Amino acid sequence: PGKKVLIVYAHQEPKSFNGALLKIAVEELTKQGCSVTVSDLYAMQFEPRATRNDIVGEPRQNMPCSKSCKPPIRYQKAEKSLPETFPMLNNPSSQSVLMGEFPLFWFNMPAILKGWMDRVLVQGFAYDLSKVYDGGLLQDKLSLFSFTTGGSQEMYSKESIGGDIRYVLWPMQHGIMHFFGVQVLEPHICYAPENVSEEKRKEMLAAWTQRLKTLWKEEPIDCSPEWYFK
Repeated sequence: PGKKVLIVYAHQEPKSFNGALLKIAVEELTKQGCSVTVSDLYAMQFEPRATRNDIVGEPRQNMPCSKSCKPPIRYQKAEKSLPETFPMLNNPSSQSVLMGEFPLFWFNMPAILKGWMDRVLVQGFAYDLSKVYDGGLLQDKLSLFSFTTGGSQEMYSKESIGGDIRYVLWPMQHGIMHFFGVQVLEPHICYAPENVSEEKRKEMLAAWTQRLKTLWKEEPIDCSPEWYFK
């Protein structure tokens, strides 16, 4: 009771493999009694760009710029169109998971999802510069990135030209989620579903279902540089 899940979904095609993973997550977690909300960024035509309209306050006028010049401007809670985000993250009494479901693009999350991070997880709401990482504002929350890749698992090893997949996760999990104080769960990665057999894809989906059954019993990762670069 009281368990809440916000899934931020970033794929253009509902019938994609990511769409299948999303469907499984919604069905399984709802079956467990969780309150599940999906923010389908492409479907809602989410605006990923942070513009002047997202800024509150006025910059200093007629002042010479220097290294110490910090205009008194800040981003506001940009997305009034996503009201479900705020009560979930600001409610300390509930167990909450912020889940990302997306394909890996160019060693990163899709631009639309990065834009969501930029415009929704803003200073004063998701973080305070005096309270970050293990002391962050969202330290009572969990996060889980579920994503697909175009390359095989072998391509994301230390020995390959792509390097260890954990190097890719560093800016996403540590630089964003851990910065807010969120406890990061081991990512769920489906490697190259487009290039494997139908039987293998079914195994991937079954493995995701099975993991979700014990999601709330998982221990977060170490969240230290050593976890990513050992």
